[in-house]
Amino acid sequence: MKYTHHNNELNHQHINQEVYLKGWVAKNRNLGGLLFLDLRDRFGITQLVVKPGNQFYDTALKVKNEFVIEVKGTVIERESKNKNMNTGDIEVEVKELVILSSSETPPIIIANETDALEETRLKYRYLDLRRPVMQNYMVKRHEITQAIRSTLVEEGFYELETPILGKSTPEGARDYLVPSRLYPGSFYALPQSPQIYKQLFMIAGFEKYFQIARCFRDEDLRADRQPEFTQVDIEASFVNEEDVQTLIEKVMVKTFKKVLNVDVESPFIRMSFHEAMEKYGTDKPDIRYELLINDYTKIFQKIESPLFIGKSYIKGILLDNGGHLSRKRIDGLSALVKKNHGEALLYLKKSDGVISGSITKLMTEEQMNSLNLVDGQILFIVPGEFENVASSLGALRIELANEFNLIPENTYKFLWVVGWPLLEYSEEEQRYYAKHHPFTAPVDPEVLKNNPKKAMAKAYDIVLNGYEIGGGSIRIHNQNVQQLMFDTLGLSKEEIKHRFGFFVDALKYGTPPHGGLALGLDRVVMLMTGTANIKDVVAFPKTQSAKDMMMQAPSDVDANQLDELQIKVGKI
Repeated sequence: MKYTHHNNELNHQHINQEVYLKGWVAKNRNLGGLLFLDLRDRFGITQLVVKPGNQFYDTALKVKNEFVIEVKGTVIERESKNKNMNTGDIEVEVKELVILSSSETPPIIIANETDALEETRLKYRYLDLRRPVMQNYMVKRHEITQAIRSTLVEEGFYELETPILGKSTPEGARDYLVPSRLYPGSFYALPQSPQIYKQLFMIAGFEKYFQIARCFRDEDLRADRQPEFTQVDIEASFVNEEDVQTLIEKVMVKTFKKVLNVDVESPFIRMSFHEAMEKYGTDKPDIRYELLINDYTKIFQKIESPLFIGKSYIKGILLDNGGHLSRKRIDGLSALVKKNHGEALLYLKKSDGVISGSITKLMTEEQMNSLNLVDGQILFIVPGEFENVASSLGALRIELANEFNLIPENTYKFLWVVGWPLLEYSEEEQRYYAKHHPFTAPVDPEVLKNNPKKAMAKAYDIVLNGYEIGGGSIRIHNQNVQQLMFDTLGLSKEEIKHRFGFFVDALKYGTPPHGGLALGLDRVVMLMTGTANIKDVVAFPKTQSAKDMMMQAPSDVDANQLDELQIKVGKI
């Protein structure tokens, strides 16, 4: 039988029509001889009814949950309608029923709500993906991908592919390495991004490129990160920062409108890296709520206490309606601050006109009054060095916003973080590292040459609701500037030739000014579908410890394979 309708399509307009349906049995019920089967496909559910005396009644009795069946029947009106279903006004009286496939009892509940542990869900991912909520994530991912793709094609971009097997150029996250059988002792590397290849497309003259690219990074995982991920990789010639940002804004605005029917405000806010760190304590600020970090250095530096003497930065967060917080809860917040490199969490709160807290004994009444606290407010203070103060208060800000319900729902706030330092210095290794990557153009090459610590980058990150969803830059197209960058990073001529020789050669043959950006597709889908776990929007994800529970990977391989690769595995 060829099916005539999907299982979310039938309604009262189809009553008395003969239909053919296929799908999985989501539920079966025997009510006084009447058999009811909920038939599910990727669109929804249709209720079937099989009456006693039907020649297929005995077959229907054998049907259990997750059997795959096909039926022929007549659409009739339901006696008890279900307003929560699109097909709730009708049911299909079965005339023919064929079991296409039987099923054992599934190890997880296949419904929007399931009680299965995450490891079980990942082990039986093919069953987990039958759940309507999971299918919705995958369908939305498809819609988002196609919306982005169509906008870029409209803007004149070519979708081009780059290799998966490439060269290891370690500078940042660790590479995943692939041994070569034909060249024993040599390795390919899986791409952390198509960075060099897309720049080579610009040198080749294509001018506008994009790719839905698979990328791999061997790094510690978290809720919004996977070892293999997908990014929308974009590069264009003869562009500046504003050109790239305008393009991405157009892509995001059109995608949100097409997929969610949400109007996103544009142009997006621009904020400097320095301002983001000063006011929000992070380079990916969530601007849906205020609760800013304020500077109290001048006030507290006057207090004669080891807590404040010699501290360069004394910053804090003033919270309304937080005066009721218990000492136990404040101790919990203090632990959060210390976990994020803060020296200590100090506080003052005002209730019924009286100021109390952990540092009242260190302060004069005049000093406390200068803070202008009002009843119900609590002021959290962290002293220390800039980066530690910023990161700890940034974490505290997010914790308080969640606890006090300060984050508006169904709101999307984009911003660009610009004005990035080009480099960061490692005291441990006594060398500079590229803040983004070694192909990022400096704002002024002379500053890079004479005072690298002060060098600024033509770089930009796009942030949505406190998540970095993409980053990019204008690239170095001048071979002398690229050499200056390599020299500043402390790379020897041998290292440059070994890692980037082909790329350095390419720069000699007429390289256009160019730049681009990569959007993290998984994170974009995660935010647009409202889930907090990136594994929900990846079809077959890894666990937090980088294991594939379904395939049981990574795993041992046959000794013959290792011999062929001339690899010996042993304990260190």
